[in-house]
Amino acid sequence: MINTRAVRKGTIIAILLCLALWLAPAAPLHAADAVEIVVSGIEDDALTNVQESLVLPAGLVRDGKVDRLWLERFAKQAAEKTRTALEPFGYYQAQVTVAVEPAGEGYRLLVKVAPGEPVRLTGVTVNLAGPGREEKRLQRLVAAFPLHEGDVLLQQKYEEAKAGIISRARDLGYLDAAYSAHEIRISPSATTAAIKLVLETGERFYFGATHIQGAPEYPDSFLRRHLTYKPGDIFSYPSLGETQRNFTNSERFSDVIITPEKEDAEDFRVPVGIQLKAGPRISLRPGVGYGTDTGARFTIRYRDLNMFHLGHELYSNLYIAERLQGLVTGYILPSPKDVRSSTVLQLNLQQEKTTTYTSRILALELDRNRSFGPGKLGTAYIKAQYEDYTVGYQNSTARLLLPGLRFSDDRYDNPVRPRRGFRYGLELRGTHPILGSDTRLVQFLAEGSHLLRLPWRLSLHTRAKGAATVLNDPISDIPPSLRFFTGGDQSVRGYSYKSLGPRDASGQVIGGKQLLTGSIELERALFKDWGVSLFYDVGNAFNSFSSVHLFQGAGVGLHYYTSVGALNLSVAYPLGVENPSFHYHFTVGFEL
Repeated sequence: MINTRAVRKGTIIAILLCLALWLAPAAPLHAADAVEIVVSGIEDDALTNVQESLVLPAGLVRDGKVDRLWLERFAKQAAEKTRTALEPFGYYQAQVTVAVEPAGEGYRLLVKVAPGEPVRLTGVTVNLAGPGREEKRLQRLVAAFPLHEGDVLLQQKYEEAKAGIISRARDLGYLDAAYSAHEIRISPSATTAAIKLVLETGERFYFGATHIQGAPEYPDSFLRRHLTYKPGDIFSYPSLGETQRNFTNSERFSDVIITPEKEDAEDFRVPVGIQLKAGPRISLRPGVGYGTDTGARFTIRYRDLNMFHLGHELYSNLYIAERLQGLVTGYILPSPKDVRSSTVLQLNLQQEKTTTYTSRILALELDRNRSFGPGKLGTAYIKAQYEDYTVGYQNSTARLLLPGLRFSDDRYDNPVRPRRGFRYGLELRGTHPILGSDTRLVQFLAEGSHLLRLPWRLSLHTRAKGAATVLNDPISDIPPSLRFFTGGDQSVRGYSYKSLGPRDASGQVIGGKQLLTGSIELERALFKDWGVSLFYDVGNAFNSFSSVHLFQGAGVGLHYYTSVGALNLSVAYPLGVENPSFHYHFTVGFEL
């Protein structure tokens, strides 16, 4: 017999351990050194910079023993190191005294600092000259220069602003931009200073012709869809970087070299050379994984990336899990517009068996995808679907011809371990017996997530999802694929997969017409690849907005980040229910 009290006690201990890790300092602790360095008289960033400049050289302490002569030489250098470390913070008149004294079996290096008054600015002059002097985007940066008359001279701010202006100028096509004057004049008394910056923009450059070599098996029109610029556009290194990513992320090329040939520019038009090396055309990739919702899973992914030597793609994905099995086969016709625009024809065979329902689906879908800029993708689709299902005591079938529209915007800074960014998606779909369907409905779905980076290695992740159905027919006429359920890894943690929603007369969950879920999660990064989090989830599926009951769950999570994705373990506890118990949610996915 399982001792539930012991299980709960062990779970509580695990939660407390995660909380302790969450609150623990990020930096590992070190044993006391044989030489202790004590700096007094300054604080905050200035103190940190001085401490970093006074790191003991390797070899001064060996096997716990201090080389006293070497320590004395280091002490003589410490005063100058300290004064230099204070200059970026405006202290040019610092008085520093250094002393060495015994401390137990080691020594203590005492560094006493009298920083004096910081240098303040009596004048700040930042100007643009040359053909780009009227460029509004550069003028805004000049106007926002962070140092002003009366401010303390902070060299780091000066260098960052100076580098930001010239970098922006080059991004705007002024490739020859350079400072004709860049100086900080400090008065002989070292109490005041003046800044003078003059940026000569030079002429603006534009993209010329692009020559692509090394992949003759692909049509030229297909290769050029990867370019994020066209001849005559303002020359931009970020555009070249995005083009490089497009070629690399297509998985068709094992080597991509992009070379702007500025020395060959004519009439300020820069030709670009692209050298490609094609990778394998056909790939077969197995994978294994596990998710609490679907159980253990095995996948095989087949891709032919250059059908008929036109750059078309044929793919087929076979996935087998404890509760979900299926085969998806599709054909992609790329659009010459850009890498994200395409036409896709896809056949889907799927069988799903949960504690709530059983469903078998045969579907054929035609998608027309169009890119609306970085991260933005719109899709118009039409799906023909046959579904055989069992929900509660209902056994039925459904024939659907379902047209719809989707739009999404995805902007995260890193696909594996993002630190900041957002995503949202909108979808409108519907059907009617006039189209040959067994039911009539219109559904609107919306979802979004936002990741905010916070101080102290914290990040805040918020998520929300909602859906509404306009329906004249009873819920029994809607197949499970168009009903809404909640509960599970990606929904309301603390409850089993798709275990929440309206129930029939016998008490079995049968799904609802409407959906509302939300989540807030605060994560603390640990070491390099770990993180712990606290989360709160809420949501439910229901049939009427006038009688909404939302279920709640809260808990802690442990995360390990790898190069192919995260391993996540969550311990969640349902709130406000009778006889609550802990639920464990674990997801992991590796490709072999």
